[in-house]
Amino acid sequence: QVTLVESGGGLVQAGGSLRLSCTVSGSIFGAIIMGWYRQAPGKQRELVATINSGGSSIDADSVKGRFTISRDDAKNTVYLQMNSLKPEDTAVYYCNGRYSARTQYWGQGTQVTVSS
Repeated sequence: QVTLVESGGGLVQAGGSLRLSCTVSGSIFGAIIMGWYRQAPGKQRELVATINSGGSSIDADSVKGRFTISRDDAKNTVYLQMNSLKPEDTAVYYCNGRYSARTQYWGQGTQVTVSS
């Protein structure tokens, strides 16, 4: 059973920074695509950023220039460095790992709260 565990969330003032980590455990090594998603209260879950096995990343327009996704396959970990945080970034952030078209796994989420 593959398990993804997020950490690094918390409360931060606007303009501050946080780094989220997602560590994968289980029998599967190396996701094709790792991603971060977020869900704010009353809103649908949205894609924040993805990174493929070659290290190429895609960021949502709302976070471009502020957030950076990276991965360390040796540690089975994906990171999300969040800078210049805004109150609208407040959400539960979820880690996702896709291993095939039909196989993906989700973490339980970590809360990020940005105060104004």
